[in-house]
Amino acid sequence: MKAKPKPRIAFLREKAGLTQLELSRLVGVTESTIQNWESGRTGTDHIQRIIKFCKALNCKVEDLIECESDIPQEASAKPASLQEIHNLLGTDEDKTEEVEAAEEVIVNE
Repeated sequence: MKAKPKPRIAFLREKAGLTQLELSRLVGVTESTIQNWESGRTGTDHIQRIIKFCKALNCKVEDLIECESDIPQEASAKPASLQEIHNLLGTDEDKTEEVEAAEEVIVNE
């Protein structure tokens, strides 16, 4: 029977000077999840699959995940004017002005 490789998470965590609790908070999992990963009880299958993905696609782990910085700038650009907002929302600027005027009347009463 082939022995499962023990993850190097504990070694790397200690090298980084982190406790299991600190690493769990950074990663967004429970401390017991870190303990299970370090002992090899769980998590190693997922890591092995990710390694296989990277080898098959000839890429790094970072390449598998789309980061916000990878999103084109025009997709994250803010509207430059009120008219542009109306165009994006498909609303009529004239009706919006009427509603704002009515709200102002109500507030002033």
